[in-house]
Amino acid sequence: MSNIEYSEQELQRRESLKQLRELGIEPYPAPLYPVNTSTAQISAEYDPQKGNFADVCIAGRLMSRRIMGAASFAELQDESGRIQIYVKRDEICPGEDKTMYNTVWKKLLDIGDIVGIKGFAFITQTGQLSVHAKELTVLSKSLRVLPIVKEADGVVHDAFTDPELRYRQRYVDLIVNPAVKDVFVKRAKIVATMREYFNAAGCLEVETPILQSIPGGATARPFITHHNALDIDLYMRIANELYLKRLIVGGYNGVYEFAKDFRNEGMDKTHNPEFTCMEIYVAYKDYIWMMDFVEKMLQKVAVAVNGGTVVKIGDNEVDFGGQYRRLPILEAIREYAGVDVKGMSEDELRATCKKLNVEVEPSMGKGKLIDAIFGEYCEKNLIQPTFITDYPVEMSPLTKRHRSDPTLTERFELFVCGKELANAYSELNDPIDQLERFQEQAALKSKGDDEAMYIDMDFVRALEYGMPPTSGLGMGIDRLTMFMTGQTNIQDVLFFPQMKPEKALQVPGPGQ
Repeated sequence: MSNIEYSEQELQRRESLKQLRELGIEPYPAPLYPVNTSTAQISAEYDPQKGNFADVCIAGRLMSRRIMGAASFAELQDESGRIQIYVKRDEICPGEDKTMYNTVWKKLLDIGDIVGIKGFAFITQTGQLSVHAKELTVLSKSLRVLPIVKEADGVVHDAFTDPELRYRQRYVDLIVNPAVKDVFVKRAKIVATMREYFNAAGCLEVETPILQSIPGGATARPFITHHNALDIDLYMRIANELYLKRLIVGGYNGVYEFAKDFRNEGMDKTHNPEFTCMEIYVAYKDYIWMMDFVEKMLQKVAVAVNGGTVVKIGDNEVDFGGQYRRLPILEAIREYAGVDVKGMSEDELRATCKKLNVEVEPSMGKGKLIDAIFGEYCEKNLIQPTFITDYPVEMSPLTKRHRSDPTLTERFELFVCGKELANAYSELNDPIDQLERFQEQAALKSKGDDEAMYIDMDFVRALEYGMPPTSGLGMGIDRLTMFMTGQTNIQDVLFFPQMKPEKALQVPGPGQ
């Protein structure tokens, strides 16, 4: 027995479906329908003086309808927008049989149904651009009632605004909240612009494994799965860094990947356990070159998406143009927390955290203690794009030591509106140093840090064959999309964000 509940209106739609079939009308016909234009194209290009769009074939959802006897007006919505449809009984039913108008159109079709219209464009007496229907085809019967917005006495009713419903039923959200589509169109433009930029720089787009025997390239808790045929546990990719650097060892001068990564961590307005990250590695470059490269890329992205480099993000106007501030992390802590942590031991850092009221865990080493202070006191002040540079070596196990201070590394993170957007290094290519760093991470893991890196001996072996000096960058596409579209919640830039499952529905049995 099914526990799916239907409203009276939805039960009536099922009855209409049955009646359509009894009339010999298939409510879900074969998919071919000869659409030859769109509502947006008609709206942009129709010229009554030219008489163009005289043979229009469009398809979409009925979003409103006004029936006035033998003639009706309706609103049809396709991917590009909406347009008014004029339906006249004697036009779509030229013979004696008026069933298509009197029964199908007036009684058996509903808001949300998908129909095809053949006819011509014209301007009504009230000056409204419309399509005069000469032929009507049922393409898909909608069995659910759309939450169409209504307004009465200044009060909006039935607006589909509840965030949980919008994220769970994104398909409904896209239908009734057209502005949502624009966010994802811009997301696609962001990725396309970045690809064009990387390709022009001579870099090759590649693919690397999602299932990995060792989860490397970042400090994060992985998802674990099991491969039955090999009878081994595998990890969902937390980063693609180590595989991309193997390709640099193999002889490519520049590689990049838009990768799905997975981290078994908490969820909030800027984190989702499944996310898209772009990583790029370029041989014979360093982190200073990469800062210039990133600045130019983000300027191109901002212009492509928003027409200029200034973007409104929450209450802030952020300018992605020009050169961004470059601030060493220890100087940032001095500036915003008022303490100098350079050279402090782990015990001294713990005492400093206590003095600054920064919460820490016993498993934290020096790197995470410094990061905790930075996160508490500095990040919120970094509104305009800012490169935080020169991290202590304990915070950067895959990064080349700084050329002028071996206690630091050649690393930067890019912050915007108090959030990290990108992470980049002059890559560590000394295999002996790399193994020592891995061993330090293993020691942290033994102390209880379940985000510490695993030792990847095959990656060490790859470095032993020789990797040229290389600069690498990782950038979160979800967060970049948030910034470029002015969204404050990561769920608004993901078609289907991760959520707790709904209460399981029993599958209806035969005839139910």
